[in-house]
Amino acid sequence: MRRPPDLLLRFTRAERWVHRATAGLMLTCLATAACLYLPPLAELVGRRRLVVTVHVWCGLALPVPLLLGLAFRAVRADVSGLSRFVPADRAWLRAVRVRGSHRPAGKFNAGQKLNAQWTLGSMLVIVGTGLVMWLVHLTPPGWRTGATFVHDWFAAAIAVVAAGHVRMAVRDPEARRGMRTGLVERRWAEREHPQWVPAPAPDRVTPVRGGGAPRL
Repeated sequence: MRRPPDLLLRFTRAERWVHRATAGLMLTCLATAACLYLPPLAELVGRRRLVVTVHVWCGLALPVPLLLGLAFRAVRADVSGLSRFVPADRAWLRAVRVRGSHRPAGKFNAGQKLNAQWTLGSMLVIVGTGLVMWLVHLTPPGWRTGATFVHDWFAAAIAVVAAGHVRMAVRDPEARRGMRTGLVERRWAEREHPQWVPAPAPDRVTPVRGGGAPRL
């Protein structure tokens, strides 16, 4: 089925799958962590051993969607784009700081790049400190104490950033549609990501036999 001309393909199925799977694992980790550390939730949910098991295995699985997604060209292109800052990103940050209306951006703006880099870095820290806490027979007590401190504070920071990310998504239904269906309106893309939008394809000219003016 042909895509309408006013819609652009923003995310492939592989890109959407990586995002959804990572988000699901991260939210499960945050929810189970809340059930482990907040007494009212711990009493309400109970079954602490099961909650711990879910928390540990979801945490260990956090990098898996991205690692599997690297088998797809579109995901590799996204990783490359999200890891590099270009002059347009610095201009975007300056525009946000002064509340300017012109905010140049490619497929991802500077805010999205910062969020992705923070997410990947914090994911590595959380998984690493979680392994130190989990493998109690392989690490000294001092390591586990430090890992617990870092793990807890990073989890709190991740919860705050994730809440901000969800808030931004709620305010932009077109961005949500892009992640849900992969398609976005050209007008939205031209406004939010002008350097990513491809130029409209020119009308094809069909020659008329026997001379005369071309037929559009």
